[in-house]
Amino acid sequence: MRIIFRYIRFMKALIDWETFESVQLEVGTVISAEPFPEARKPALIVHVDFGIPRGILKTSAQITQRYQSHALIGKQVVGVVNFPRKQIGPFQSEFLLLGALDANNGTALITVDEAVEPGTRIA
Repeated sequence: MRIIFRYIRFMKALIDWETFESVQLEVGTVISAEPFPEARKPALIVHVDFGIPRGILKTSAQITQRYQSHALIGKQVVGVVNFPRKQIGPFQSEFLLLGALDANNGTALITVDEAVEPGTRIA
């Protein structure tokens, strides 16, 4: 019974295809990452190139448990690029960097195995 309750607690309502298609998921290449000392929880400021015409966007990510800044450079990651900007303390996030929320080892970024052009849409 306890396992079923845990499963139900994390289930989300079903969405239709049109709603899913409204989320703009794109591949970008990390060009820089640096510590974000003003963040409440340890975080990095990550700059990602999403190609033409979107360009470089920045975000704050709580990924320091798993990643060091220099190890992120060149990684191809997935982001949601059509959210409104979000103020995080003194910083304004421009997109959402996607990752698997691993409570034991820290968030694992969603990456692309094969090189693709920045801005490639995820479907």
